Amino acid sequence: MDSPHLSEREKAAVLWAEHVTRNTARARDDVFEEVRRCFSEAEIVELTLMSGFFNLFNRFMDSLRLPIEEQGEVDKIKRSVRLDPEKVRVYLEGLSASPSWRQGETDEDGGG
Repeated sequence: MDSPHLSEREKAAVLWAEHVTRNTARARDDVFEEVRRCFSEAEIVELTLMSGFFNLFNRFMDSLRLPIEEQGEVDKIKRSVRLDPEKVRVYLEGLSASPSWRQGETDEDGGG
């Protein structure tokens, strides 16, 4: 992927999502190595989970011919919402710092 608008991490995330979607991630060690250079194991798990979830959701909705959103609602949202990347970053950092998201983490010596 060659885009001046995406960081290396973003490019790796898109690459991984594409291969998860096409079910080729398992066979592509080169893709996994690229993703591993940019993300921790936990982040790769989360990227894979989200890619899989959206694939499941889209296939489910498409198979049953269900609209995800009514077009009028989509148009209304497009006109009214613009995400501020800095606010999204702060929000996500707040989530990741939440104790409920950190359950199961251990300190560096392997203790609790």
